Amino acid sequence: QLQLLESGGGSVQTGGSLRLSCVASGYTGSNYCMAWFRQAPMKEREGVASINSIHGSTQYADSVKGRFTISQDNTKNTLYLQMNSLKPEDTAVYYCAAEPTWTCTRTYTYWGQGTQVTVSS
Repeated sequence: QLQLLESGGGSVQTGGSLRLSCVASGYTGSNYCMAWFRQAPMKEREGVASINSIHGSTQYADSVKGRFTISQDNTKNTLYLQMNSLKPEDTAVYYCAAEPTWTCTRTYTYWGQGTQVTVSS
């Protein structure tokens, strides 16, 4: 059973930075997609960024392009989300997600518990 544990959330002011981490355990395969999602109060969950483990390709939501960077450290089974130039509209609970697959889609089976990010103006 694949398990995900996020950390790194917190409160920052506009323009600040945070780095989220997501440690994965319980999966030994090399083919998977991982992603970060977020959900703000009264809003639907949205995809923020994703990465394909095989060739390292990444995708970003338009709202975070140029500010956020998704990366992975396979030696540590850890996914990261570096968030720079944070804005109040980035405030949300951020979730790590994973799917054992060769091709990334919008379907993710495994989810972390979430970590709160709050950006104040």
